[in-house]
Amino acid sequence: MGKKRNQRILVADDDATSRKLLVTILSRSGYSCTQAANGIEALAAIQAEPPSLLLLDFDMPQMDGADVLKKLRSNSDPLIAQLPTIMLTGHAGEESEVFSLESGADDFVTKPINEAVLRARIETQLRLRSMRIQLQLQNDELEAWRRNLEQDLAAARLTQQSLIPQKPPVLQGWDIAACYRPVIQVGGDIYGWLRMADGRTLFWIADATGHGASAALLTTLAKLLFVHGSAEHNEPVGIMRAVNNDFRSTFGARSFMTAMCVALDSTNGCATVVGAGHPPLLVARNSGRTEAILSSAPPLGLLEKSEFVQTTVDVKPGEAFFLYTDGLSGVGQGENPRLSPQRLGEMLQPVAADAKAMLTRVLEQAAIRKTGKVAPDDVAAVVVRRSN
Repeated sequence: MGKKRNQRILVADDDATSRKLLVTILSRSGYSCTQAANGIEALAAIQAEPPSLLLLDFDMPQMDGADVLKKLRSNSDPLIAQLPTIMLTGHAGEESEVFSLESGADDFVTKPINEAVLRARIETQLRLRSMRIQLQLQNDELEAWRRNLEQDLAAARLTQQSLIPQKPPVLQGWDIAACYRPVIQVGGDIYGWLRMADGRTLFWIADATGHGASAALLTTLAKLLFVHGSAEHNEPVGIMRAVNNDFRSTFGARSFMTAMCVALDSTNGCATVVGAGHPPLLVARNSGRTEAILSSAPPLGLLEKSEFVQTTVDVKPGEAFFLYTDGLSGVGQGENPRLSPQRLGEMLQPVAADAKAMLTRVLEQAAIRKTGKVAPDDVAAVVVRRSN
């Protein structure tokens, strides 16, 4: 009964006897009631303090029930515009019922009033109203959560952007281009370059498991580990081993990431390559072929002790090497198969006049393909080209 007292019903009827009867019925059922003698009074009462439900007589002077509903439903306040309304009509028949509903009523009751029917329809409309309010509250909470998530992702994006180099390093005789395209604001790919103690430049790239903020956190760790590893070791094998050990000690075998690094001597074009579960390094040769250097170990973090093997390649003037993540290959669905390293290698040929042109060509060709859709995965890529 107490719960019903919190539900206030406005009875709008120009007939005083009918209003009194309705108020008596509703009060006996436990509802709180207010009254309006016509449509104008009803609108004023609703505007002042919207009730939980409106019982509205259809036939009233000056402004009938249909006119009242027209005003209500056009109100800018959702609380008023969506007010549950049951039309009371003395006209029996399907035509009257249809007209009541078309006028904007949620339900109708034909006079003379059947108490049981009236109570049942009021309870139904109040229950629907309660559900609608609850749904709106949940929607508001969801929208607040979405806004907070957007703010968090924006902050994470700024953080990740600060970790990813915005400008390529300046190496005399070399041209470098890079790009990073996460699926959302942040992603699980990262790349970078470091100056090694012996003067070589270490180019590295990594792809962490998952997407979004959780993967972005792993990329933050990846950069720290590569910086720390390069400070303690002067060969790619030692660096990868250090990164693997530190990554595994942090996560056990619960997370992993693929990675590849290239130690480049810019004076003579000698490059030492080590990969861990990562797509092969592609070396675009002047001859028109593209050489693939495969990873020698499983992804970082999977095994406590991985055997890393490094490969040495010579990059001659006019040639280039290409580091990338598997997002560039696509997901391989239907008529849109995954791009193989061989196909990506073909896209690198002929070697363009600069690294940016090479990277742009590959990105455009990989995106167009057969469906015109970019694969839904993070994409990172680095082109390092030796000048002629």
